[in-house]
Amino acid sequence: MEIGIFDSVPVWGIYMVMALSLLLSFEVGYKISKCDTSSNNKEAFSSITPMVSGLLAMLAFVLAFTFSMASSQHNLRKLSVLEEANAISTAYLRADLIGERDQIKVKQLLKEYVYGRITAVKRGIDHDMFKNAMARTLEIQSELWAQIVSTAKKDPDLNSRLLLQSINSVIDIHQKRVTAGIYNRIPGSIWFVLWIISILTMMTLGHQARLSKSRRLTAVIPLIMAFTALATIVIDLDRPQEGMITVGQEAMIDLKKSLNLKIE
Repeated sequence: MEIGIFDSVPVWGIYMVMALSLLLSFEVGYKISKCDTSSNNKEAFSSITPMVSGLLAMLAFVLAFTFSMASSQHNLRKLSVLEEANAISTAYLRADLIGERDQIKVKQLLKEYVYGRITAVKRGIDHDMFKNAMARTLEIQSELWAQIVSTAKKDPDLNSRLLLQSINSVIDIHQKRVTAGIYNRIPGSIWFVLWIISILTMMTLGHQARLSKSRRLTAVIPLIMAFTALATIVIDLDRPQEGMITVGQEAMIDLKKSLNLKIE
């Protein structure tokens, strides 16, 4: 399982670290400007104001871009859950078209497959449990494929071909979910750029505050808290099944109920 750069840190920890680091950056900019007595004049203030505006605009753009990426991937994960549930349900129904002996085996494997897929994305699952669940998922796929191929060879009719097509869709959508949930994450380079721009922006704001002879902490602290909240939401969206915002598994759970499986 591929781990993102923030996955091991709780959401509240990310929020606190970001807020404190940005406030510290503001104070650093304020102190640097305090030491530079030559720049403490109206001309310097008027020249730095456009720079602050430009950095704030750049920060807003990068944050919006990052949020768009995270939101798109989150929506894709939700759609993938529904697609997988529909594909499994179709395969289960088409299993009625083949012989009774093969039908029982296929249905049992599909039931176990649904249970394994739900287990693999449970909140708080550790790395070893995840690996075991994914390994079992791949084993069931191999068993299903071997069973259907054997059935198709014995009875190469339209019914077996329809079931073969359904099982192939189940396997394909599984890979789609794995790709969307584990591999399609916001690159670390984008997080690094957002972090650097945020720090530079707050340092420049601190410098401007010193030139204007007004620290304006009553305005700066809410600004930092608001920005940090937005950035934390983006980080949370980028996580597959951790944090406050997770991908609902209702479609798979409903499918499990419909297949008469026991909900734990």
